[in-house]
This record gives sequence, C-alpha cells and structure tokens, in this order.
Amino acid sequence: MAGAMSSAAYRRVIRRGAARAIGVAAAVAAGLGMAGAAATCGGSDDFLLATTTSVNDSGLLDALVPVFEQESGINVKVIAVGTGAALRMAELGNADALFVHAPSAEQVLVEQGDVVDRRLVAYNDFLIAGPPDDPAGLAGMDDVAAALTRLAQAGAAGRARFLSRGDDSGTHKREQALWAEAGLQPLGEWYLESGQGMGASLQVASQRRAYVLTDRATFLALRSDLDLAPLVERDPLLINLYSVMRVNPDKGDIHADAAIAWLRFITRDDVQARIAAFRAEEFGRPLFIPAAGNSEAEVTAEFAAAR
Repeated sequence: MAGAMSSAAYRRVIRRGAARAIGVAAAVAAGLGMAGAAATCGGSDDFLLATTTSVNDSGLLDALVPVFEQESGINVKVIAVGTGAALRMAELGNADALFVHAPSAEQVLVEQGDVVDRRLVAYNDFLIAGPPDDPAGLAGMDDVAAALTRLAQAGAAGRARFLSRGDDSGTHKREQALWAEAGLQPLGEWYLESGQGMGASLQVASQRRAYVLTDRATFLALRSDLDLAPLVERDPLLINLYSVMRVNPDKGDIHADAAIAWLRFITRDDVQARIAAFRAEEFGRPLFIPAAGNSEAEVTAEFAAAR
C-alpha cells in the first residue's frame, strides 16, 4: 500500500490533533478568551505560535506575522493566551513555538527539556494604572512595593479596588511576585480578579474604577478607550522581558523547521528595527525595545540605569 500511513504515524497525528484540541478547550474553560479556538488552530500544516494576550493586544504580531508569511511561505496561526497557558501548551506539544514573558517559568521548561533555543527578543515595562482621581494616592510613585502597600491600605479602608488578571499569565505571575516583594497577601473585597487577557482586563478595570498592573504596550494601544491613568512607573522591578523559543521537536509532530525560521526572522537586525519602530511615532516612544543578542542581565541593567 504505497503512500499509506503507518499505524504509528496515524497514532501520532491523532495524538497531536487530540492534544491540541484538549489544550485549546482547557484555555477556553479557563476563561482565556479563546472563542472560536477550534477555527483558530487551523490545519496540521500550520505553524502554531502560542503567545501572550499582551503581545497580541498591542498589535505587534499584526505587523510582523504577514512579513514572515510572505518571506517564508509558512502559514502562521497565532494562539493568544496567558503565558501560563502558553507554557502548558509547550509541555503538551500543542504548539510549535512560544512568544512569552515569564522568565522564571520559561526557564523551568528549558530545564525540563520542553522548549529549546530560548532567545530574548524585546522588552518594555509594566506600570500600575488606575482611576485618574487616584483615590489611593499613588501618582508619581516609583517604588512599586511602597505603592502596593499604600494601595492595600486604601483597599482595606474601602477607598480603592485592585483588579488582578488572575489567569496565571506572565502579568499575573509578575503581579504575585510584586505583592510578595511588598510582604503582602492581597485579600478582601477590594481585590478583584478578571480571569481575562490584558486588553479585556484593562476594560474591566476602567469600568470598575480599579487599579491594575499592565504592560505598557497594551495600555498605550488601548488608552484612548480607557478611563485610566499611568500612576506607578520606573521601578526596576517593573521590567518586562519577552522571549521566543521552540517547542522540543522530540515531543512528536512539531514543525521544527518553521519554528527555526521564525526565531531567525524575529532576531534579525531588520526585524528588530521593525519592532523598535512599531507605533513609536504614534506614541512618541517605542512600545517594545529590541533586545536580540543581549542577555537578560544586560537589558535589566540598562533599564535600571534609565530610571
């Protein structure tokens, strides 16, 4: 039976399709805003890029993916979820590459062998946004631990609310780390959770007059539709590092060649220049600062020095 698929190959295809369906269904169940995810996943020949809602909501991939597709002839399907969900997809072999922003969690997957060829590609920063009248009095603070302490006090007194992503995303992980840095465990009616992506969470925070931790790119991209002001910025703890990596091809039916092509593309000098220029004129500053070829330590030191 020339051209027939072997039973082993057939099982690999079935496992791959089932695992991807399970991964997407889990993301939907977790409230990650993936309506129509079955259509998003596309066919088995698509290169699946799992990324964060912050990268997606900023519009950066809309500027990069079409260029990559035209140059390479590779069809890209972007799955935008929280970083935690993207990392789980990598563990299951449900994606071909990741574009995420949770360095500590990413390193765990590197050590486990779930992902390979991890590369820093860009950075920006987080900030705390909140109601323009700032009932907690955070405006101008550049010590995020002190700001969160003041916010928790205002929340306990009934003067303020804080909205958490609550979705195990990179932003949520950073928020939890910042509360821990402040020696606080946020509890009470003032501490809300959206369980949604960055763009949706900003909309909820705006509607609920709540403070929120956000990446700068998504905040600037959506700011005209929000009743929120940037209040706490510039603390070195607020650096936001974005990396790309390939899912280990040993996991099975992984599009390794496409993933290699994507990593080469996004770290190229001309594409790094595209990242630097992305909406920079519109907002008077880059939304993402290119970082390919630099170490996390170098970028972190540069960010701290620019404070």
